[in-house]
Amino acid sequence: MDLREAFTSSLTSLQTHALRSILTMLGIIFGVGAVIAMLSIGAGAERQALALIDTLGLRNVLVQAKDYKEDELQEIRKKSLGLSERDAEAIPDAVPAALRVARKLAIEPYKVFSATGRAKPRVLGVSPEYGDMMSLSVEEGRFLDASDEENYAQVCVIGPKVRRELYGFEPAVGKLLKVNEQWLTVVGVLPEGGADRDIQGVKIAGTANDIYLPSTTAMRKFASPPMKSPLDEIVIEMKPGSAVQESAAVVSALLDRLHGGAEDYRIVVPEALLEQSRRTQRLFNVVMGCIAGISLLVGGIGIMNIMLATVLERTREIGVRRAYGARRDDIRNQFVIESFTITALGGVTGILVGVGIARGVAAYAGWETIVTPFSILLSTGVSLTVGLVFGIYPALRAANLDPIEALRYE
Repeated sequence: MDLREAFTSSLTSLQTHALRSILTMLGIIFGVGAVIAMLSIGAGAERQALALIDTLGLRNVLVQAKDYKEDELQEIRKKSLGLSERDAEAIPDAVPAALRVARKLAIEPYKVFSATGRAKPRVLGVSPEYGDMMSLSVEEGRFLDASDEENYAQVCVIGPKVRRELYGFEPAVGKLLKVNEQWLTVVGVLPEGGADRDIQGVKIAGTANDIYLPSTTAMRKFASPPMKSPLDEIVIEMKPGSAVQESAAVVSALLDRLHGGAEDYRIVVPEALLEQSRRTQRLFNVVMGCIAGISLLVGGIGIMNIMLATVLERTREIGVRRAYGARRDDIRNQFVIESFTITALGGVTGILVGVGIARGVAAYAGWETIVTPFSILLSTGVSLTVGLVFGIYPALRAANLDPIEALRYE
């Protein structure tokens, strides 16, 4: 019996016992579908995490002021005034790898309005370098520049949500808005950005509801609570090729001395976040792969069980074929190919199920999923291997039946 004849015979057998064949395939279908769906969801999550971490700048080191309750803050302020201009000015001299330093401080807005609308945005004072260092692009107009910083200019750049609330869909560049008691002129509008996210315990805020103005303007013309840290964040960009994490350790030692040992700040290294995110994703893939592998193993056991039952049912047929001259290899190949056919059909169906689940998750939850060729090849290869491995024993058992005893079997 050649391979083509064996394949045709296996399809005929599957059609004869269609329901049993479908039930046998379910383990493979669910296993393959689970592998593809889980790896697709994981790949999508990894891409989103990497994109968010990349917005922080892989050569940046972020120094962020910690939030405290009022009574805790009073104790902290006895040792340290918080993040300040002194820190920002000391870092370039103490850290040779530092290329440039940007500042950010938050303003507490109690009213933000224009001639045509009101908004409740997040208002931030930033230095001109901040936009470039944090990958903030501008859809209309321009970002803040050094002239705005030097002249305490009353200008601002707004996010798309702020634009819609204050001006609808009209052009915003050149128009006025008022933050607290200060009028600002809009010089730029940011493009649509992502929502706030949390990566490895670090909050990454979206820019849609932001207003950016020069840090000098924010310091001079807007009041802040007396106990509040003068700066909310200092961003340090390291020179290309420098050891970012080692430089972060130098920054930490410097700030520890400047703040009198008070840990009223935290240091975030996007490069370290990237490594941690990748380790977490690898662990997720391994765990999900093991779970899906168990499904495939259960499916393989089901195939072996059904193939053993098939051998028992067709014992007399095997005896007749042996009596007409079929070799042991012919009998073995017939049942191996039948097992292989079951897993192949189950694998193809499982691929479709897995892609469907991934697309369904993306559509329903808004979560990006990526069906990679690796996930398809892995799941298909494993399923076919399962079919061959678990089909060999029943095939060998069928091939080793004694023809005379098989002919006597009722």
